[in-house]
Amino acid sequence: MTRVSVVIPCYNDAPFLEVVLAALAAQTRPADEVIVVDNASTDASARVARAAGAVLVSEPRHGIWPAAATGYDAASGDLIARLDADSVPPPDWIAHFETILTRAPLVDVVTGPGDFYDCPRLVAALGRFVYLGGYFRLIGLWLAQPPIFGSNFVMRRAVWAEVRTLVHRERDDVHDDLDLSLHLPPSMSVRFDPALRVGISARPFDTWRGIARRLEWAYRTLALHGPAGSPWRLRSARRTWSRRIRA
Repeated sequence: MTRVSVVIPCYNDAPFLEVVLAALAAQTRPADEVIVVDNASTDASARVARAAGAVLVSEPRHGIWPAAATGYDAASGDLIARLDADSVPPPDWIAHFETILTRAPLVDVVTGPGDFYDCPRLVAALGRFVYLGGYFRLIGLWLAQPPIFGSNFVMRRAVWAEVRTLVHRERDDVHDDLDLSLHLPPSMSVRFDPALRVGISARPFDTWRGIARRLEWAYRTLALHGPAGSPWRLRSARRTWSRRIRA
């Protein structure tokens, strides 16, 4: 039987963490393992994780990438899913992506969008159609396939085994999901499923400084990959792989 691990990086997010762990406990298809990576929190995050029965892993290096990578390393499942501490998955979230990956053995990663839940409707709409919509459309064109969204995705265990030593996992100033997307070899495919949705916090839009920082991270992440990660080279690599498969 397929085993599912869910990884949640967490830094001082005890109230949010309590909500996401309750949502995972209410899944129609429960996770076989929920891993909370305590990123040197000083609040009650560790206590909340233990009380919910999650596996608690510590990562003292600050940053989403160091914490997420530590969680993926600790995961024992055949499928490794990822949520943020402020994500809220619907009851069928795990069942939904497990069905997709069972029926589509050539798909390696499944990702979906998020719905902003703690903001005015206008901000939620802008976040959904401009922020996330722009990410999926523009970066999708860059990669020649959908990008991974870090707050809502699942990958086969073999994906992480392939890229874990290649990604910039020690950095706290890049987008971990974009970095992971850029390191996927052309043989691996990502499926975007608009029905695989989770609630996400609008905290990134609280300040202009926060928005600017995320844009800076996006630029840095793309720049780190230099010519090898350029759109034309990525597209060329995928075309070459496709020709090899057809042959």
